[in-house]
Amino acid sequence: MGLSTVTATRWVERWEQQQQRYAFDREERFTVVADVIEHVTAHSARPLVVDLGCGPGSLAVRLSGRMPHARIVAVDMDPVLLELGRAHARASVPAAAVRYVEAVIGAEGWASRLGLDGPLDAAVSTTAMHYLPCDMLRRVYGELAGMVRPGGVLVNADHLLPEEAADIAVHVGRRRAGRQHAFSYEDWESWWAAAERDPELTDLFAERRRRTERGSGGNNGLTLNRHAAMLRDAGFRQVGPVWQVGNSCVLVAVR
Repeated sequence: MGLSTVTATRWVERWEQQQQRYAFDREERFTVVADVIEHVTAHSARPLVVDLGCGPGSLAVRLSGRMPHARIVAVDMDPVLLELGRAHARASVPAAAVRYVEAVIGAEGWASRLGLDGPLDAAVSTTAMHYLPCDMLRRVYGELAGMVRPGGVLVNADHLLPEEAADIAVHVGRRRAGRQHAFSYEDWESWWAAAERDPELTDLFAERRRRTERGSGGNNGLTLNRHAAMLRDAGFRQVGPVWQVGNSCVLVAVR
């Protein structure tokens, strides 16, 4: 499809701005995720990491910058975001550092599409797992438990409400977002509408419209405790949050 790095960089940079509307303290959250992965893989010569729901590679690129020796498999179902990620990565990360794979997480056979050559040191996800229906998420957690090595981790950075005082957590988060002027950024719908008008993305959007297998969207509404319980049931032996502001949380599960 021949997407230029100039066009990809322009849309990825605009994506980065747009996402700040929905994930306040986004850069700090990315940094915490990278801190966890760096710590867990400190003794691995070439750690293997999968980024689930990678979008245009926001986390994957940051991880590659922190850990240039890591092998990162970035997974998403959206052809537009994946191609933006691939083209942008050509100008921003070493060629072999990030491999982009199209797969619908939770669909039958999705894990086999990753082309892994060994157990994972880490599986990470940022603001993506809440889209999966509860039963599908439970199955995905079980599959990931079988893919992550003993001592490896699953890191889920997402909007995870506490079991109690959830309304206060949401309020605190919104106030913090307001102080950071997060709501002044472009919204999700505007970004997609503008991107679709770019002539260089026409073929990619046509391909996107042809796809019939799509996620359900929305929010499964699972609380932090429910996620933790599902991860323990899946076989992770230690589960707990390592960072949280309002309902923005980094949840770590150790295999």
